[in-house]
Amino acid sequence: MFHLARRALALLVGGLLLAGCSHTPAPAYRAESFKAESPFVTWSQRDPAAACEVGRRALLSQGYQVDSTNPTRIRGDKHFLPQPSYSMTLGITLECLPSNLGTAMYANALQTRYELKSAATSAGVGVAGIGSISLPWTADKEAMVKTGEETISDPDFYHRLFALIESMLGE
Repeated sequence: MFHLARRALALLVGGLLLAGCSHTPAPAYRAESFKAESPFVTWSQRDPAAACEVGRRALLSQGYQVDSTNPTRIRGDKHFLPQPSYSMTLGITLECLPSNLGTAMYANALQTRYELKSAATSAGVGVAGIGSISLPWTADKEAMVKTGEETISDPDFYHRLFALIESMLGE
């Protein structure tokens, strides 16, 4: 009887440990607060196209590659290589919309992480006319693989971005 109780207890503890290890994070939408105050917006007295032009120049001044096909929506990307096998891309989108103050300029930044991953592959050679001769060999193939993506929500980041844009508005 004692042996059975010990075995049942061991199974129960093992099941609880497995359940604890398989915990999935809470959905992100639950933490979304939708506050009226937002770090993602600033205002300008210029019209939307002129305000976004200043934003485009600000991104260019910091080394961003800018796509400027739409005068009121600017997209800039900057690539970082903190380690040889790890890279990041920071993408910033500026959207300039008319408002009662002139222009509301919305910013959104997305950080994408990549890691160098390798995978072993094998190949064979077939010789026509003789038949199929397979000579397998292995080769390592390396590629940068996206490992994560996150919207930047740090208010200080947007404060620095908007401070640069505002300093350029005064020129």
